[in-house]
Amino acid sequence: RAGLVNVGGEGQLCVGGIPATAVGTGLGEGTPAPIAVTAVLLAAAGGGWSWAAIAAFLRVRRGTSEIITTLLLNFVGLALVLLMVHGPSLLRQPVTSSETLPQSEPLAEAAQLPLLGIERSPATIALWIAVIAVPVVGVVLRRTAIGVRLRSVGLNPDASARLGLPVGRLRFLSLSCAGAFSGLAGGILVATAPFVLVEGFSSGYGFSGLVVGLLARGSMLAVGAVSLLLGFLVSGGINLQLAAGVPASTVSIMESLMIILIAGAVLWTATGRRARATAATAAEADDPRLSPPDGER
Repeated sequence: RAGLVNVGGEGQLCVGGIPATAVGTGLGEGTPAPIAVTAVLLAAAGGGWSWAAIAAFLRVRRGTSEIITTLLLNFVGLALVLLMVHGPSLLRQPVTSSETLPQSEPLAEAAQLPLLGIERSPATIALWIAVIAVPVVGVVLRRTAIGVRLRSVGLNPDASARLGLPVGRLRFLSLSCAGAFSGLAGGILVATAPFVLVEGFSSGYGFSGLVVGLLARGSMLAVGAVSLLLGFLVSGGINLQLAAGVPASTVSIMESLMIILIAGAVLWTATGRRARATAATAAEADDPRLSPPDGER
């Protein structure tokens, strides 16, 4: 909405998982579960916010492309996870033998996301968090003053600045809040089974989120629908690989084809709209009935 592109969801997700793990493993035994879960998720959102704030600051103050900075910060975020799980004095679990895995200790039981209660399913309340977040964000973007301001900045930042809108602050807010949501996703992953921070725990969810955002084209309703579609594709791909021996890369091929087809359809629609507008303008210029009288020209 603000005219920025966040390519750093993966890195923000990884960095969000680090403070979530630190908080979740450091909680006392008597901490109530609601407080523990809230503290873990808030710490994760704060980590993602601070990581995206680096790129947002560079974009607002120095004019550095947020696409480049967020993309490069992905690799730093992944490296930070490696550092945390391999450093004995950081978040790695105590090494008791040569077979001790490079991962954190499990989160305290109170900090683990509760299950939904579906039989033979590991689904947690993360589903309800997403279901609540989607309409809330949609209402904020479409029905509030901040949403109108973000859209104005995205459409024309120069005109918005002349109208008195704080363009830099709004862009910083939009990108840093995107990082907070990515960090929240990292905290949710850490607080879900097996409840540890380990190398590769994100499995590329940040890049999948980028695909969802591009396909949804700004509609939060479409975000939920595309997310479900990709989730079904991934789950079905795993089951196909187990049951029928179909390569798991088939899912990646399907996602790529979807992106190509949707991008092609958007380009085709935009090209056709411009062609029709050009034709209408030419017809008006050629039709003397549509031309103003000489005295009004």
